[in-house]
Amino acid sequence: MKKLLVMMSCVLLTGCGISLGDDDKLDITSKFNGTWNIYEQISRNSDGVITYHAIPWGGLVASVKEHNMPVDWSGYESVQVEFAEPTKVETQILVSDRLSTWGKAGITKLTCYFDGQNVSSVDEVVLQAADSGTVYVKSVRLSPVTTVWDSQTIWTGHCKFGNWENGFAVKPEQFSSAYEGDKLELVYTTDRSEPTVTYWQYKSIYNGTEDTLEGNESEQNNWGAVMVGKMSTACRFVLTAKDVKNLKEKGLFINGFYMNVTQVNLLRKGMSKN
Repeated sequence: MKKLLVMMSCVLLTGCGISLGDDDKLDITSKFNGTWNIYEQISRNSDGVITYHAIPWGGLVASVKEHNMPVDWSGYESVQVEFAEPTKVETQILVSDRLSTWGKAGITKLTCYFDGQNVSSVDEVVLQAADSGTVYVKSVRLSPVTTVWDSQTIWTGHCKFGNWENGFAVKPEQFSSAYEGDKLELVYTTDRSEPTVTYWQYKSIYNGTEDTLEGNESEQNNWGAVMVGKMSTACRFVLTAKDVKNLKEKGLFINGFYMNVTQVNLLRKGMSKN
């Protein structure tokens, strides 16, 4: 009799149009239940907030496998961590060692965008801290793909940064059709020819100045550089009104640390998906 009541309840809920699993698939907070380092500690408050006592290069880990197999996240555009309190240390979202996004101290949200990356086989998501400290995680959610981006190539070449030795400029006229809210995309490979190199970075400035772009400000470290994942092949960020104005006047200059950049694209919003 009890089994029959449970089955009837499920049928009624489905019949009323209530999806029992869609929102659960977007919210992956509950999957963060382990750490990479035995010296780290985690606890979960009654309101669901995770208290994570981090050490440098440890990790708060969520396994997202289903039936012990990696999952396909091609239908999602990003994963976002919302913090219950502003962070006091730099943090990083790492997705299957393929792509990552750094956030400076003091932020309340950190988003790792998937666009331009292969996320067809994801096994885990990790939140890391650059230093020892306590991080309070309110929620971690996936965002479905809602917008198609039309791409315009504005620079091609083959720039090997080396140890900040080389860089390249994109002329102001290449941004003549840019608008606030457009995205800038860098296409690259990480240079792993030097065994001692364990991280990869780029820095984007308005050409002829020392001012970094606003669009990726939340990801910049104290020197204005942005970290990219070891296996990543592209990164994107949204241009602000200030970015667009300065890029149209001055153009763009990019250099960095052991990345080989081959293309820069300007992305415009196309049709929205229903």
